[in-house]
Amino acid sequence: MKRIAQKSGNGKRKVKDINEQFLSGGIDVKVELIQSLIPLGLLYVEEVLQNEVAALAGLRYSRADGPKRHVRWGSQGGYVNLGGQRVAVDVPRILNRESGKVNFPDAYHFLQETRAMDDRVFARILGGISCRRYEESAELVPAALGLSASNVSRKFVKESAKALEEFRNRPLDSVDIIAIFLDGKTFAGDQMVIALGIDMEGRKIPLGFTQTATENAKACSEFLSGLVERGLKYEEGVLVVIDGAKGLRKAVKNTFGDKAIVQRCQWHKRENVVSYLTKPQQATFRKKLQNAYNKPDYKEAKAAIEHVAKELKLLNESALASLNEGLEETLTLHRLGLYDKLGTSFKTTNCIESINSQVGRITDRVSHWKNSNHKQRWLATALMNIEPRLKRVKGFKYLPIMRHALIREAMGSENRTTESVAA
Repeated sequence: MKRIAQKSGNGKRKVKDINEQFLSGGIDVKVELIQSLIPLGLLYVEEVLQNEVAALAGLRYSRADGPKRHVRWGSQGGYVNLGGQRVAVDVPRILNRESGKVNFPDAYHFLQETRAMDDRVFARILGGISCRRYEESAELVPAALGLSASNVSRKFVKESAKALEEFRNRPLDSVDIIAIFLDGKTFAGDQMVIALGIDMEGRKIPLGFTQTATENAKACSEFLSGLVERGLKYEEGVLVVIDGAKGLRKAVKNTFGDKAIVQRCQWHKRENVVSYLTKPQQATFRKKLQNAYNKPDYKEAKAAIEHVAKELKLLNESALASLNEGLEETLTLHRLGLYDKLGTSFKTTNCIESINSQVGRITDRVSHWKNSNHKQRWLATALMNIEPRLKRVKGFKYLPIMRHALIREAMGSENRTTESVAA
C-alpha cells in the first residue's frame, strides 16, 4: 500500500490517509471497492462470502472441539450488484443452530445494494476511474480485502485464459441462428470484429471475434469460415446486418454466398449521405431520408428515397453517389415485408453497438494493452460476462415469419442462379 501512495505525487499524504481508512474499514467499505471493478470484482466476491462463512462456521472440514453455533448449510442461487449490473452468483448459506434459522452472509446483502458511482470511495481514492490508473486499482482492491495482489493477478490471467479458450471453441451446431450482426470495436489500433448471433427465440449470442488492423475481406472471410467450421448453420438463409464496410460485405458473400440476405444499416447510410452536405442542409435531408425509410411498404419507401435522390442530384452529386451505393440493401426488410414487425431490431447495427458499449465499460478501463493475448482474454471474458444479461430482440415473436421469408429469398437466389447457368 505504501508503494501505491508514493506513486501519487502531491496527493501522497491524502491517498495514504484514505488507504488507511480502507484497511481499517468494515465490510461496506470493502464492498464499495468490489463494486467498482469489473470483471476483477467477480473474482473477489466469492472470497469475501467464503471468508465470512469461515469466520462464523470455521474452516471447511475443520474439527474444532465442541459443537458449533453456526454450520454451513449448502448454497443457493442469487445475485450481486457489480458496477450497476446484476450478476448471478452461488451464495453460501449458514444455519444458526440456536434459532434454527438459515441465513446468508451479511456481505451478500451489501453486495446486492446499488450505489451511485459518484459516491463510491473508490473514486475518492484514485480520483475516479476516468484517471485510468487501473493497475493501481487492481493492486489496491485485493490489499484492502486481505488478498495477495500477485495471486489475484495470476488468478485473473488464468481464469480469463480459460474464458478465451472456451469462447473460441464452443460449438455452434446446437443454436438455430437466424440473424448475424457484424461490427468492429477498437482496441489500441486494432479492430476486433465481433459477430453477434440472434437465435429463433430472439436471444443474443456472441459467436466469436477476430483481431485485424482493418475490416478487410480476407481476415473477415477466414473468421466467418471458422464460425461455419464450429457448426454455424446458414443453409436456410440468414439475415446479416452490417454498417456497409466493403471488406465485411465481401467476406459475407465469400462465406455464405446467396444464403446471406444483407441488411445495410440505415443509420450509417443516412449519416454518410448527409456528411457531404453543408450544416444547414444536413438536418433537412436527414429528416427526409428518415421519413422515407420509416414507410413500411417497399414501393412507397423506394419512391420516397428516389424523390430525395432527385433533389440531391441538383444539390450535391457526391451525396447522391453515396445514397445510391448499396441502396437496395438498406431496404431488405422492406422488400421482405418485415419492416413494420422487425425494423426496430434489424434496420440498424444498434444491437451490436449496444453490446460494444457494454464491453467498453469493462475493457475501456485498461490504459495499456500488453499484447494480443491480453486484448483477446479481456474481450472474451467481457462478452461471456454480459451474455447472460442480454435481453431478447424486440419483435422476437415474428422471427418465424422472418425464417420463412429468408427461405423464400434464398430459394429465389438459387433459382435465378440455375436459370442463368442454363441460359
